[in-house]
Amino acid sequence: MTDQDRLIAAARSAAKNAYAPYSRFAVGAAVLLADGAIVTGANVENASYGLSLCAETVAVATASAQGRLADIVAISIVGGLMDADGAAHGTDPIRPCGRCRQVLNEAAQLGGRDLDIRCGGITGDQVEEHRLSDLLPHSFGPANLGPS
Repeated sequence: MTDQDRLIAAARSAAKNAYAPYSRFAVGAAVLLADGAIVTGANVENASYGLSLCAETVAVATASAQGRLADIVAISIVGGLMDADGAAHGTDPIRPCGRCRQVLNEAAQLGGRDLDIRCGGITGDQVEEHRLSDLLPHSFGPANLGPS
């Protein structure tokens, strides 16, 4: 199994842990670290909508909590609508929102690399492959703030 296949599988597994009672849209994310380790995240909604967390942000924050923020080399994101039983379905690929693209950009710049992004649905074989620089052109990040 390739790293890309492992990432999609890990993101799909993570989506099962989504807490999405308001949107009923489960999202899972999996980040690949430089040593081959995978860290996952799922979206966590809140009744105060602005406090909700995207799956990508949860995965990146988990990697950061492990001291591995600069080690992120790739991410896979999947999502789909939840049925009445809480199971998510959907074959259309989803892409990271603008906020998550900026969060990913911070990790990418810290690591000195462009990230590979794979987008899929909860089920199905359709997967899109992107580079972060294509999804967030002309980005702003740590490099724009001058020497640290």
